[in-house]
Amino acid sequence: MAQVEATTEREIAARPEAVFEALADYAGTRARLLPEQFSEYEVREGGRGAGTLVHWRLQATSKRVRDCLLDVTEPGPGRLVETDRNSSMVTTWTVTPAGEGRSAVQVSTVWNGAGGVGGFFERTFAPKGLGRIYDAELAKLAAEVEK
Repeated sequence: MAQVEATTEREIAARPEAVFEALADYAGTRARLLPEQFSEYEVREGGRGAGTLVHWRLQATSKRVRDCLLDVTEPGPGRLVETDRNSSMVTTWTVTPAGEGRSAVQVSTVWNGAGGVGGFFERTFAPKGLGRIYDAELAKLAAEVEK
């Protein structure tokens, strides 16, 4: 089993504090940011940053659906980590300053991929597919905070 990683970045014309606040607001803003591949969104505990427990289903392809139950932590300033209780998947959101009133947002997801031929295709195509999903989410984030 090899580790698979998908990483996407976007620069946003908003202060890092505002961007991070939107990302950490699981009880409000986050639900509005999710593209169509996400369903059954539910905050089960908390709702703001560390200590949140959130559920969603992620349909990465027509045949690949992940049921995710995520524990949220904040290991450092500008960082949110979502660790899936149902798999090895870990997603890290990092918000850093990118000039006056601008932010760089990076989202990176890693998980233990399958072995063999299936694992080859997963390592080849899953990062691109997940990257497209995160591009859509980051575009919605930008629209939300650049108002």
